Amino acid sequence: MDADMKESILGALENVIDPELGIDIVNLGLVYDVDMDDEGVCKITMTLTSLGCPLGPIIVDQIKTVLSELPEIKDVDVNIVWNPPWNKDMMSRYAKMALGIR
Repeated sequence: MDADMKESILGALENVIDPELGIDIVNLGLVYDVDMDDEGVCKITMTLTSLGCPLGPIIVDQIKTVLSELPEIKDVDVNIVWNPPWNKDMMSRYAKMALGIR
């Protein structure tokens, strides 16, 4: 996958908003890796803000919806991992400012 495609995927993922925090999953630091194979299967490795996050399935559905709009992507596989655990230091400066975190 080239850098432009990775940038397109990350740009699309910025449209996936965590319903509880109101910030996108990229700026929250929830997306750990994006990859796409030669068949157009996009694999997203990510975490959630907490182990028992009830909104995980909603976020996964949103990811599949926004990535389906990219013509190069034929299928999406979302792999939720718990290691490394998410913490507020993973957020972008933008997300920290929006949430009032220093």
